Amino acid sequence: MFEPLQAILDEPWKPASRPALGAWLLFYAGFLVYAFSAHGGFLFIDNANLVVHEGGHNLFGWFGPTLGLWGGTLLQWLVPFLLAVYFFSQRQTTGFVFSLFFFFENWLYTATYMADARVQVLPLFTTGDSDFVEHDFYAIFSSLGVLEHDTQIAAVVRLLGWCGMLGCVAWLAARSRAGTPASRGS
Repeated sequence: MFEPLQAILDEPWKPASRPALGAWLLFYAGFLVYAFSAHGGFLFIDNANLVVHEGGHNLFGWFGPTLGLWGGTLLQWLVPFLLAVYFFSQRQTTGFVFSLFFFFENWLYTATYMADARVQVLPLFTTGDSDFVEHDFYAIFSSLGVLEHDTQIAAVVRLLGWCGMLGCVAWLAARSRAGTPASRGS
């Protein structure tokens, strides 16, 4: 049953040049500084996240109102995660890290939206009738009975997002160091 997965795990990662890995590490370091300096605010990449999020409401809405409500966040997280799974199966280091990094970056965006559930100061967008726009996490947290914990939940999601992004960069840095001639014994 697990033989196909084991076959993938046994495959070596496709090589990436040291200059490419170094450039990617610089990109991620720059992005992390940029994201940290935004203090939980809207990042430029969140424009793309918003489009995927709204598309998720439309896609999952076919399966009922509950999945339609949750669908924005589901698709927003699924797209980069499934891309990461694909690149993992292909053993493509840079594609895997990029996709997984932005999977976790989406958690920052989601946390900002979660933290807004009670105060609702963020502008809301919809692809449907603007008279029926609702705050996703106000509705979700209210239905779950945890609305008063919106900022606490958001803080945990934000922390996990940061840990995931930093973990991706650390893994790429380790791969970069492992690929140096000195560490291969040459």
